Amino acid sequence: MSRQLPPPLASYYEAKNRHNIDGMLASFAEDAVVKDEGQEHHGTAAIRSWMEHTTRKYRVTVDVKQAEPVDDHLIVSGLVSGDFPGSPATLRYAFTLAGSKIARLEIA
Repeated sequence: MSRQLPPPLASYYEAKNRHNIDGMLASFAEDAVVKDEGQEHHGTAAIRSWMEHTTRKYRVTVDVKQAEPVDDHLIVSGLVSGDFPGSPATLRYAFTLAGSKIARLEIA
């Protein structure tokens, strides 16, 4: 088990836990895709909108518990706390990196 995160992921979670939208978005590539709650968000404008909505609605923080490479992804498990039924809950984040940016994020 490893909790060591590559710089774009470490920056993303640090900003997420401070509810800093600009900081979270800085980790994503311009053409990135986020899949969450059954919907895909393409490009930084759509991802910003998703971040603003979910941050306002859920006010989550994430305590990263595990990070493991699987094929071309990095799978991060985190204990997520916030304003939602069942909080806290463990969620799985599947990241695909392109250089120093997040190219894809799937949350389950």
